Amino acid sequence: MINGNIEGLSKQILLQLEGIYELTIEREDFLSEEIILLLCQLTGLTNREISVYINRRGQIMDVSVGELGQVSLPSMSLRRSNVRLSGIRAIHTHPGGKGQLSSVDLNSLQTLRFDAMTAIGAQDGRFVNAYTAFLAPPEVPEPYTIYGPLTMAELCGEDLKREIRRLDSLIGLPDAVNIQDDEEERAVLIGLDDRGEGIRSVNELEELADTAGAKVLLKTTQNKKTPDPGTYIGRGKAEELALVCQSLNANLVIADDELSAAQMKNLEQILGVKVIDRTALILDIFSKRAVSKEGKLQVELAQLKYRLPRLMGMGIVLSRLGGGIGTRGPGEKKLETDRRHIRRRINEIESELGKVKDRRGALRKKREREGYPICALAGYTNAGKSTLMNALSGSDVFVEDKLFATLDPVSRGIELPDGQTILLIDTVGFIDKLPHDLVEAFHSTLEEIVEADLILHVVDSSSETLMEQMKVVKNVLSQLGAKQNMITVYNKIDTMKDSSLLPNERPSVMISALKREGMEELLKLIQENLPREIHHINLLVPYDQGNVRSMLHEEGNILSEEFTDAGIRMEVEADDVLYGRVKSFLHIV
Repeated sequence: MINGNIEGLSKQILLQLEGIYELTIEREDFLSEEIILLLCQLTGLTNREISVYINRRGQIMDVSVGELGQVSLPSMSLRRSNVRLSGIRAIHTHPGGKGQLSSVDLNSLQTLRFDAMTAIGAQDGRFVNAYTAFLAPPEVPEPYTIYGPLTMAELCGEDLKREIRRLDSLIGLPDAVNIQDDEEERAVLIGLDDRGEGIRSVNELEELADTAGAKVLLKTTQNKKTPDPGTYIGRGKAEELALVCQSLNANLVIADDELSAAQMKNLEQILGVKVIDRTALILDIFSKRAVSKEGKLQVELAQLKYRLPRLMGMGIVLSRLGGGIGTRGPGEKKLETDRRHIRRRINEIESELGKVKDRRGALRKKREREGYPICALAGYTNAGKSTLMNALSGSDVFVEDKLFATLDPVSRGIELPDGQTILLIDTVGFIDKLPHDLVEAFHSTLEEIVEADLILHVVDSSSETLMEQMKVVKNVLSQLGAKQNMITVYNKIDTMKDSSLLPNERPSVMISALKREGMEELLKLIQENLPREIHHINLLVPYDQGNVRSMLHEEGNILSEEFTDAGIRMEVEADDVLYGRVKSFLHIV
């Protein structure tokens, strides 16, 4: 069988390629002149690279064809151990006459532990020169040794084969090769960019990948305004990326936009590695961060809704049970059952979350009866909302300098300068291209923002993309239907060189939640901007409740006051909080 790109090749050339399998090499020789001449001839006819794998008995194990400069050498599963040489030498041609080994060649030598990696420069179907590389023994500082340029006689002689035998026992030492951890996610990030905005988004994708535990090897963008319907970045770019992945020994590619099932499947076939998108990455982070039962249900619901239409196209992602970014959460067994079972699970979760929503609504009504105003923290992820919560309330909400450090809503009581107590609620942070399924799943949690009396929009003033982040938050709040008063809180001001560059939002305040700077000014601003409904009430205050009369004088507007035998009759204008305090234990006349 001929691997690689054989599209457009004639039957005659395919038969010649198949004939390579019939050729053998003397056990003591590295190559034969017959094979070299045939490889050069076929390279001239096809203008494509031809590669062969040869075992130590001189048998051809694999024949592959690639586009000019884009051959991706296939992995062989004939490795004897994780530290010794594979027993396979890789030979391939370079059209254009240049036999120098590329970074892809040398990385394949290291990661696949070939006996040798050889590149033959072919020009117009003729041999020009060749280079061969071997893994170096432990005492040599460089990871490999390169010989060349080599003549055809040197390439066909016994010296190169003897070098393999000499190195075999040395390379068997554990320190002789750099063994990559198969469990480590080594990622290449890809995105679209036509106006420079894509670079910013891919930089943020790098932060997400780091939060998920992936090691980012490379970030790249394709100059396209809209995604290619088949491969997202275009087939040509995908084929180039396949070489990059092999050169860097990447095992994961993350796209900056949501991919369709077809795009994901096509990319995986071209790249030969697992492919996930931004949505899957964010869902994966949420699955690790969710602590409460509600949070876990919300994440599972979003994951199932995301994966349901992609079951037929997720390829490598679903083929790896329990493995890595994009596969955590509800588990592969659920995902590989038929759609009917998945829909049943979605219905179960939605039913459970419906009960949670009812309980959350009951708690909200209880707070309304108690009369405590609610102030909600909203903002871009990692803007410092949880740190601000701790600074204002003295609590110990979990804080970490990573995206989506906390997911579950947290509420704490804080006291304003005038003595009024309010509830401060911290919610999940926002991010650009926040998955729709996630917003839908977390709707009951995000309702806390919609129902709040006041919103504190916490902004990372040190961010280079401050304006874009503020725009994202405002758009999400608008989608949720939040129309109440909002204070812009410019956080991390201690890390900013020129605060005069901040947008002129009103009302706003500059603080450092970490250093507890600007807290008094913020509390005063909250007090001034809380909406207060004034209630006109008539009360009869018993004489033994003198403290209540004092409270009414201090916090309310006394319209009239009359001392009677039954008590003190008072006509008062009171805000929501004072009204709630009074009506809970006094008879309203």
